[in-house]
Amino acid sequence: MARQKVPGLAVAMIEKGRVVVARGYGLANVEHAVPVDSDTIFQSGSLGKQFTAALVMLLVEDGKIALSDPSSKHFPAASEAWRLITVRHLLTHTSGIPEYEDSKFNLQRNYTEEQLLRYAFGLKLEFAPGSRWNYSNPGYMLLGFLVQKASGATYGDLMRDRVFRPVGMKTARIISDSDIVPHRAAGYRLADGELKNQDWVSPILNTTADGCLYFSLNDLIAWDQAWRARSLLKPESWAKMLAPVTLNSGKTYPYGFGISVDNVAGQKVERHGGAWQGFKSYRARYLDDEFSILILANLAEGDPGRLSEGVAALVNSKTVPAHTPLANQEPLVTERLKRLLSEAAAGKLSPTELAYVRAGFFPDASDAYTKELPSLGTRQKFTFYERRELGDDTVYVCEVAFASKTLTVRLGITPDDKISVFRIAGKP
Repeated sequence: MARQKVPGLAVAMIEKGRVVVARGYGLANVEHAVPVDSDTIFQSGSLGKQFTAALVMLLVEDGKIALSDPSSKHFPAASEAWRLITVRHLLTHTSGIPEYEDSKFNLQRNYTEEQLLRYAFGLKLEFAPGSRWNYSNPGYMLLGFLVQKASGATYGDLMRDRVFRPVGMKTARIISDSDIVPHRAAGYRLADGELKNQDWVSPILNTTADGCLYFSLNDLIAWDQAWRARSLLKPESWAKMLAPVTLNSGKTYPYGFGISVDNVAGQKVERHGGAWQGFKSYRARYLDDEFSILILANLAEGDPGRLSEGVAALVNSKTVPAHTPLANQEPLVTERLKRLLSEAAAGKLSPTELAYVRAGFFPDASDAYTKELPSLGTRQKFTFYERRELGDDTVYVCEVAFASKTLTVRLGITPDDKISVFRIAGKP
């Protein structure tokens, strides 16, 4: 917490269904010196997507939605290019719908539902639906509107009645700035290393289905227990939610419906994080050892995923991937990475080359690294520790040692030789 400058955390560890740890650390509200506890309300960020996915599957079970439904069935105003996008594509981030464009989208504007739909329909698809995986918040926003059209009820009411209450999430709800919400934490960000309050976001953009929920650690524990028990949904629905998506090429990508379904150091892990308005969240479930780690934080720059990995290593050291250098040090990829780091330091990364890179995978950190990278010098040592296929992409993990600091870089390269992932972090 001190290293990341996180004001407050709520942390739970659940082993074989037994809650081993559930407690708060630090402050929920710095101005009033209110401590975090297991009842403190945090914002979900994209951790909320798995709840949206579960809600969609409930309506699939009701017969009101089909995973194969084309978007045009529910959104007749969508363009012709969108007619191949199915509900399954939206759930798995394989629709081709790009991310929000900062230059055309104002987080402080209180859009109407019609305006949000018109904005989404005006986005040009990045790729043919089902041909590759790329994270899409607008896709999940559309799922929220879709369940409302299919059911006749609001997204918030559906979530309350169909998901939260049945699994015992007693304080979970849709975000509201105006309502009195007991135990609500404040969200924070860092500006030149100084703690600041979260930025304001318009009310409508805090009610969409891409990750605008309030919940406490106790709520998240109830959800994890329901997930483990496979309650709420039918077995066949859970099977669909947790299956890696199959791309048009026949290859799979380790993502289900609102959840990453991957292997870490040989162990199956279901996990997802979230980031929104001064909050970070993370949930990881290690299937072989039957334990879950839940972390909620109130700092935009916090990294609960790294904290989760550290806690997991305390439970079972084998959850940490082997840090063994690859025999083939990838000279061509090394040269490309050198160039990318140089361009990042100069603030001259090519938007064309990074056509598939999503917010949070580099753009959120671009300003920081434009300031930090030049100070690290030009002397670098590159050591690759991982090379794997994710769908049709090839992803590398490389440790870059400068004179004064070591960075870990995750780099994804697509079949058409573009960059799909470019993430930089301090040494683990």
